[in-house]
Amino acid sequence: MKKYLLPKEGKFYKANLHMHTTISDGRMTLEETKREFMKHGYSIVAFTDHEVMVPHKELTDDNFLAITSTEIIVNLENHNDFGYIKTYHLNIYSPIENKSDYNTFNKDIMWLKHSYDFITEKQSEVKYQRKYGVEHINEIIQKAKEENCLVSYNHPVWSLQDYSDYSELKGLWGVEWHNTGCVRAGFEDSMQPIDDLLRKGERVYPLATDDAHHIDDCFGGFVMVKAKQLEYSVVFDALRNGDFYSSTGPEIFELTYEDGKVNVKTSPASRIYISTERRETRWVEAKQELLTEATFDINDYLRRIGGVEHNNQYIRLTVIDKEGKRAHTRAYFVDELTK
Repeated sequence: MKKYLLPKEGKFYKANLHMHTTISDGRMTLEETKREFMKHGYSIVAFTDHEVMVPHKELTDDNFLAITSTEIIVNLENHNDFGYIKTYHLNIYSPIENKSDYNTFNKDIMWLKHSYDFITEKQSEVKYQRKYGVEHINEIIQKAKEENCLVSYNHPVWSLQDYSDYSELKGLWGVEWHNTGCVRAGFEDSMQPIDDLLRKGERVYPLATDDAHHIDDCFGGFVMVKAKQLEYSVVFDALRNGDFYSSTGPEIFELTYEDGKVNVKTSPASRIYISTERRETRWVEAKQELLTEATFDINDYLRRIGGVEHNNQYIRLTVIDKEGKRAHTRAYFVDELTK
């Protein structure tokens, strides 16, 4: 029976899941953000202003949805020069549209303090205790998950982090493989941290975002969410379930699995390939005409992993257009395909 890896029903909504406004250190107001992103075909923006979770329900209408969220920062202690400091940046997305959670505030982030004059002393009590290290970051992730929030790990390259900083993180929902603001500054992320975590059994989703602080950072990376309607709880459930792909350009229209074969339909592409948890990939390359569809028979792969004891086997697809821009699906673990 055909299984739709991206839901058959519903509509794709274009989303930016990392955005800063004048509430923190961004240059654009809330209204400017909504206007500019809607001009470029976006229906969803997560307002991840630093250290404050502010609902913007007033922006939501039939054609636009504001996701309530924040970005928190945990810096490596005992270093006076921020240019050399390792840092964790985490986005926390709330399932509650009108959640007003100001008290993530970190008083030690002096370069942000001017933006938060409206926060009272009571509200500015620290919600997430900040101490650098995997163990402490996992405590933050767990605390957020206890409130049914989603947590993403942002721009590890810009954060000067490596395998030792992220390999033992537990419970993340997403990891950025593209961050437009960081790319513009010369810090390009990749799928490597995502594959590293997937191979350890962490079912993380790949994210392409803007991390926009001003207009030049916008419209470079996005997520296409498949949902039945543009309603907060429906979209949030779609995000939680991984009913989306992320991209810097190419589109994916349909993704299915049937009888050991994976089929994908896309916008014009120069190359489409399927990756696994091991050193095994298959691809199709355009010859005279660009590709708009590809089918991969993975029956041999499924047979050969049948005797492997661990359960971290997965597939994921990548679409590359003629300009070199990419789209990535999430990983689909074998137990999802065959159940």
